[in-house]
Amino acid sequence: MSGGNQSRPFVDRAPDDYRRPDVNPYLVRHREFGPPVVTGEQAEAFRGCWTTAFADPSGPLHVEVGAGNGFFLAGMAARHPGVRFVGIELRFKRVVLCARKIQAAGLQNARIARYDAWWLSQIFAPDEVDALYVHFPDPWSKDRHEKKRMMGPVFAAWAAEALKPGALLRLKTDHLDNVDRLEAALVDGPWDLLARVEDTAQNGLPWGDDDVMTNYQRKFVERGEPTHALWARRKS
Repeated sequence: MSGGNQSRPFVDRAPDDYRRPDVNPYLVRHREFGPPVVTGEQAEAFRGCWTTAFADPSGPLHVEVGAGNGFFLAGMAARHPGVRFVGIELRFKRVVLCARKIQAAGLQNARIARYDAWWLSQIFAPDEVDALYVHFPDPWSKDRHEKKRMMGPVFAAWAAEALKPGALLRLKTDHLDNVDRLEAALVDGPWDLLARVEDTAQNGLPWGDDDVMTNYQRKFVERGEPTHALWARRKS
């Protein structure tokens, strides 16, 4: 997947003097944290060989796009110790918060990579991913922001390439437009559209109880506002 309105691939290169006082302190912390943090350079090196990012290389590879503060990533890794989880997050602070949750729980099967989700083809090879979770992508609802919208044909094409045949794609979002755009992008591709739910609080998640509520999602639940879901499978 290449980057929408971006003219060149995302590269995570910190300046040699990144510890200087005016630099984001979370940039420093994320680069010096060590596992489970994966820097951009490391993520690019793991392309096609993500098994080497984990002490135990066995088990399927599940990827979360939009890891936020890490509630879903750490929660699902704890539920499924035989699955290797990689979260993708761009903001330095959130990467560190994710890493702290993973570390505090003693999880060896979860990693958090600091990378731009528009350029996932730079870090995942074709047929490398066994499941994909997308959580609350920015809808970029204004007309002038159309090129910034991730849910669409570019993302769908990348997912079809990166996911193994039979792999599942799950979207949770607070904007129904994201569901509509992704569904429209998937319908003519190598996908089985399994279900869509327009109010998960009222109608439940289409994939059942095997889920962890994100911190962002919890805010909508507490306010009584709906969230939505789309479930699809890469055709065999």
